Amino acid sequence: MTFAKWVFRLAGIYGIIVMAPMFFLEPAMTAAGQPLTHPENYYGFVGVTLVFQLVFLTISTDPARYRPLMAVSVLEKAAFPAAIWPLYLMGRTPGFVAVFATIDIGLGVLFALSWLRTKPA
Repeated sequence: MTFAKWVFRLAGIYGIIVMAPMFFLEPAMTAAGQPLTHPENYYGFVGVTLVFQLVFLTISTDPARYRPLMAVSVLEKAAFPAAIWPLYLMGRTPGFVAVFATIDIGLGVLFALSWLRTKPA
């Protein structure tokens, strides 16, 4: 169970470090490319993703109790790469975004291993 605690705790901390600054990076992102035509999608994505980091931190407090959420978390980690990798292969998103999608694949694998290694409460 220690494995799952550390995996989810580190994933939550990593996610907060990566996502929280995005609330303040719109000017830099638009200066580097095109303006955001749908800021509600951008801020909605950042907000929902940031909240899910709190779910990961919650799971880390008692993995056996929150084991059912681990399976949901695997799906959460699969959703972003499932969207980004086809876009990257079509040349519609930059490579650095695919890097973050690949990190999510790795975290998804660790989440699945955590689920397998954690006995139900």
